[in-house]
Amino acid sequence: MEQEQAPERRNNNRVLLIVALFLVLLGINGILFYMNQQKAKQNEQLSSEIKVKDAKLEEQIQQYETLKGDFERQSQELQGMGLANDSLEAKIASINADLLKLRSFRAGSFSLADQKRFQQRAQNFERQLRQKDEEIAQLKRDNETLFTETQTLKDRQNRLTDTLSTVARSNQELSEKVAIASRLQAENIRVGVINRRNKENTDDDNEFKAKRVEKVKVTFNLGRNDVSPKETKQIVMRLLEPDGSALYNLSTGGGTFLTEGNEAFYTAKQEVVFDNTRQAVQFVYAKGSDYKPGQHTVELYADGYLIGKTNFTLK
Repeated sequence: MEQEQAPERRNNNRVLLIVALFLVLLGINGILFYMNQQKAKQNEQLSSEIKVKDAKLEEQIQQYETLKGDFERQSQELQGMGLANDSLEAKIASINADLLKLRSFRAGSFSLADQKRFQQRAQNFERQLRQKDEEIAQLKRDNETLFTETQTLKDRQNRLTDTLSTVARSNQELSEKVAIASRLQAENIRVGVINRRNKENTDDDNEFKAKRVEKVKVTFNLGRNDVSPKETKQIVMRLLEPDGSALYNLSTGGGTFLTEGNEAFYTAKQEVVFDNTRQAVQFVYAKGSDYKPGQHTVELYADGYLIGKTNFTLK
């Protein structure tokens, strides 16, 4: 009897083993199916994120292209007015560098940190762009005003010439002698430079290092002149670069004036009440960009006449 039950138990055990193996395989297949589903969702999400990043990257590139075009427009407008535009050229170069970096990003590698960083830089450029547009608009208005004033000065000069032509020669000669005698003279002209730390440097030979120059300081005295009346005098400074051109920028106080009947650009001017006490006069000029190496010339004028000049060298 026991011999008959033994084969039956073995058969039952084999069935149970087969059922258990089937359940294990079914569980494994279920797990694999679930993992495949999760992997598919992850791949779909990753693909969507890559598309979003690529769209953001393309949008950022387009924004920088627009900024570049606007800054180039401003540069051309300033060139048309005969003004320096070194700062705009530097911004255009910076935007070109950013564009190279943006185009170097691989698909999906444009991270949120990158997006934020380039967006902040673009906002800064846009703010500078608006400010420069306002400055250019003001410069255009100033140029129109300056043109009108120059025309007025020319008209006055013409009327004055017509009036003087009716005066007797003797009176003319006397007037010319008095005018010449009353011309002021600049004495003890000294040139110093101020670096970016606002430290002033002087040199007996008037030689300085160009890279360290932030501002140029010119000081002198108005010599005694008993003929010249005690009145307000317009003192004009011209700072000439090594090629002979005068530094001239409306936004920093430059303009044009008449010197012995000729119109010329000046770097800075100020009004001084001449009191015949050998009073001191000072000009401090900041170009706003690097100075050119070589010999520079400082010319000083009062009432349209040259009253003194000196040279200094930037190495």
